[in-house]
Amino acid sequence: MTNKLKIINDPVHGFIKIPFEIIFDVIEHPYFQRLRRISQTGLLNLIFPGATHTRFHHALGAMHLMFTALETLKLKGIEISKDEEKSALLAILLHDIGHGPFSHALENMLMDDWHHEKLSLLLMNKMNAEFSGELSMAIEMFQGKYHRKFFNQLISSQLDVDRLDYLKRDSFYTGVSEGNVNTQRIISMMNVSEDELVIDAKGIYSIENFLTARMFMYWQVYYHKTSVLAEHLLIKILERAKFLISEGKDLPASENLQYFLHKNHFESATQEDIQRFTELDDNDLIQAMKFWTKNEDLILSYLCTCVIRREFPKTIISSRPFDPEFIKEKIDLTNRKFNITNGAKLVDEISRSLLPYNREIQPIYLLQKNGEKITLENSENQILSSYINQLNTKYILSFPREI
Repeated sequence: MTNKLKIINDPVHGFIKIPFEIIFDVIEHPYFQRLRRISQTGLLNLIFPGATHTRFHHALGAMHLMFTALETLKLKGIEISKDEEKSALLAILLHDIGHGPFSHALENMLMDDWHHEKLSLLLMNKMNAEFSGELSMAIEMFQGKYHRKFFNQLISSQLDVDRLDYLKRDSFYTGVSEGNVNTQRIISMMNVSEDELVIDAKGIYSIENFLTARMFMYWQVYYHKTSVLAEHLLIKILERAKFLISEGKDLPASENLQYFLHKNHFESATQEDIQRFTELDDNDLIQAMKFWTKNEDLILSYLCTCVIRREFPKTIISSRPFDPEFIKEKIDLTNRKFNITNGAKLVDEISRSLLPYNREIQPIYLLQKNGEKITLENSENQILSSYINQLNTKYILSFPREI
């Protein structure tokens, strides 16, 4: 008999317990093990060399924080059954199971418009069949269909254990200390009122700190101009590869990647789509890009060389869109320099927007001593919440370094 109640050593949270046997079985499943080969932060390690952690790390960390959050709520007198606890842990463990290679960058490219959450649900349902229905309640919680709303809010809201883990983890691995939120303090302030997740009013500054930490991480790390560019290059590489294949060109790639480069219609997932998707990981893409650096198509080989050798195009950042004349000038220079006519394919204006705190969608509620709930920005103690609900956009122009 295998002892399935293991302890895992995590560099961010310390020891993580596996409290139910089914969780061990789910972690052992090939779909979950694939997450070891999928980077949590795409190509971010080209900018922050330490950021080599994976979705596997993150899923375990989020599960650990869910465990801690449920323990806290139970101590505050919230009734949570063993089944609910097990299901909440399974739901958060599997929330990213549908992520494709290099995380967000490629999910739209590979399979038309299949968002990873849609894929996660599909894979959860497949696993549920294998585990004779043991994941049914977890799937309800994941979809927000479970009658106690706070379980879904812990999985997905403006203050969920998913965000708490990736902020702390990405901050740890990138070395960007602005993102290092005090997860223990925030979790200790969680509470439930009328089956909704709330925060004890005295935790307001920890919450504001969390929201601003997230904002700094976005502008400093996820939306760092080179991070944005690297992600954009990946999308362009796949678009170009798909285009060349549609023109009848032959591109070397692993069998599973070939399948997605050749296939164009994904109204509903076939068994083969799912099988191949779950065998695809970052390695397939890295291998393909290495092959394609030597491709005769200048656009494809140029883009792949940028990533593989880390010879990125030049970037300029601005708070306003760039002047079309200025962009046209860069395209003309590119055409002349490379003696091509499609230089526009190497010049890009990319934009990124961030709304640090959304008052409209799932606002964060504070629970006051008298049992009343108020929204974060309406608390007279708030310092920043009324300022961080404005949308901010940055524009990045990238063009070949050679011009």
